[in-house]
Amino acid sequence: MILVTGATGNLGKATINSLLDKGIAPSDITALVRDETKAADLISKGVQVKLGDYQDVESLKNAFQGVDKLLLISSSADIAYRFGQHKNAIDAAKETGVSHLIYTGFAMNDLHQSTMGEDVQYHAYTADYVKQAAIPYTVMNNTLYADLIPFLIGKDALDEGVSIPAGAGKTPFLPLADMAEALAVVLTTPGHDNKEYVLAAETAFSFAEIAAMLSDSTGKTIAYHQPAGSLYIAQLIEAGLSADDAAYIARYAKAIAYGEFDTGKSDAKHLLGRSPVRLDDFLRNLYGE
Repeated sequence: MILVTGATGNLGKATINSLLDKGIAPSDITALVRDETKAADLISKGVQVKLGDYQDVESLKNAFQGVDKLLLISSSADIAYRFGQHKNAIDAAKETGVSHLIYTGFAMNDLHQSTMGEDVQYHAYTADYVKQAAIPYTVMNNTLYADLIPFLIGKDALDEGVSIPAGAGKTPFLPLADMAEALAVVLTTPGHDNKEYVLAAETAFSFAEIAAMLSDSTGKTIAYHQPAGSLYIAQLIEAGLSADDAAYIARYAKAIAYGEFDTGKSDAKHLLGRSPVRLDDFLRNLYGE
């Protein structure tokens, strides 16, 4: 039995779909959710659904009964709670006899020393904890989703230009679908025990290069603007984010500018058995040009 936490989120849902595409029977997949009403599409596909909350250890123990492989997708709760919630899930997995735990970490050069501080350090604490838990594990360190690019650069990028204060920093953006497929591979094939992988593209690109890709695909001249941090935050708020969330995203832009995501590491091709989708192709498809 495979159990996927965070199953109604983007990565969880995409991973379950990838498992189904690989021929895994719906009855062999369990989706852990907090709200069953949000899992109607999974239930319609025959996927089992169990209720569980990272804050409620007993609910996790009940949900993990009979689970062989557990995909622990990192929590989306307030930052201060995330490591504690992950610890609860890891402890519950150990107590219930889960045979393989896969954790979705974060791919940066140094999580402990990142300019983002507590925003990302919990990933390092979780990875360290799972390695000490005496459960066969795989840590999947994910880069930023390519799917986030339109959100990061502004909704009117094709008309007003790419707008993000990310300097010349480069990021090896990887499409969510490729990340999900790689996770499904690890969940369904042997040889991944006690290993750590980086899910990232083989090539990192700056936002100036992304603007050039958009220029090539649209036939327009797409400029790259680097607004001051306060103006970028205002841009994000105008797009619908809260002030706190906008400030959080702005810290990502700063980390990109400092080159913190440009690790030079990628296991995506090895896991997928093919090259990941190229960023220029992804953007051309995304923007419909």
